[in-house]
Amino acid sequence: MTCMIQSPISEAVAVRPAVGLPPSLLVLFIAGRRRSGRWLADALAADKGCSIELDEVQGSAAGLAQLGERAYDAVLAAHEPGALDALELVEGYRAGGADEAIIVLGEQSEQELAALCYEVGADGYLCVPTATTRTLLWMLARAVRFRQLLRENQRLSRLETERLQREHDEADELLRQQRAILCNLEELRRPSPGAQAKDPPALVPFALPEELVNHYRDLLRAYVIMGSGTLTDELNQLAALLADAGLSAGQAMYLHLRAVDDLIRGLGTRSTRHVMTRADLLVLELVVHLAEEYRRRYWRRLHPPRQLTLPGIYPTGG
Repeated sequence: MTCMIQSPISEAVAVRPAVGLPPSLLVLFIAGRRRSGRWLADALAADKGCSIELDEVQGSAAGLAQLGERAYDAVLAAHEPGALDALELVEGYRAGGADEAIIVLGEQSEQELAALCYEVGADGYLCVPTATTRTLLWMLARAVRFRQLLRENQRLSRLETERLQREHDEADELLRQQRAILCNLEELRRPSPGAQAKDPPALVPFALPEELVNHYRDLLRAYVIMGSGTLTDELNQLAALLADAGLSAGQAMYLHLRAVDDLIRGLGTRSTRHVMTRADLLVLELVVHLAEEYRRRYWRRLHPPRQLTLPGIYPTGG
């Protein structure tokens, strides 16, 4: 049975539309064996709150089949103990993935059944003998709106999860490319068959003290929070420490990649974009400080300090 309710009663006795109700709803009514849905269609026709297109089927199996054929805004399920158990119906529908708004209609009081209906996944319970048609319309509207918001929230959550996964994939790819750059540099540094013994040794990526790695990891965390220009003194001290140990720029980069990899893995499902941006700034600043430290040491080696004498201190011969 399908009926389009357009309020056949006269305007003089019709209830005026309410602000906030949807203009129209497509509703499926699942009736029991004791009473058809003619009474429900008549009740909805007497209220011009919104236009309701009502489809009626009998029994939970027919209701499930109808939901597979047509997309409904909401479902009204009659609760008739002994004939149609709406609680089992709702629980089964939700277990099967139905996400339509579902409201149970029964003759028992709300104190008896409302909580039980919510527990199985229904969006509301209405005691038919004590409720008004406008109350049913508002309950339908609120349940439909809730389900729409829930679906939208789930969609946005999926998009956010996919975005974070893409960020993690991009971070992993960037770290992989940076490691590849260092590997290429290492290949260039390896002595060829005809190279002399004075060629520099290959980079040793893992021969780094754990204390140094932990210190740099803490420095990276602070840099992610505070940003560039805030840890200049600490970077100067670290550059001097690396220069004392004789680390090259490539080995400093290995130290950086190891700390960044640990930090990224510790983020879990949180965003990596900000961390990677700050990490790139940090390693750039560190390499600049390290290069400047080596430049200063090279300059001092070429121009060692010497004591200058004042004129007239030592007598000249003659």
